[in-house]
Amino acid sequence: MNQTMRETAVRQILEGPAAPVPPELYADVMRRGGRMLRRRRTARHLLWLILLAVTVAFVVWALTVQPWVEPPSETTPPLTDW
Repeated sequence: MNQTMRETAVRQILEGPAAPVPPELYADVMRRGGRMLRRRRTARHLLWLILLAVTVAFVVWALTVQPWVEPPSETTPPLTDW
């Protein structure tokens, strides 16, 4: 088959009558689609919850440890008796 014959065959298939769809297919598609949407929504909620927990843990750690404060120097003893 050459290019024009293939294009003609494809056009005939696309322009022809649609293939019959089994009636139970719609119910299956709706059930699977609903399940897929629920799983995605649950996964999205779970990821937001994990992100919130990580953020809270980081804030609590940062407030407890205070990594921005310079630790006291321990290399030189304090001067006394001046």
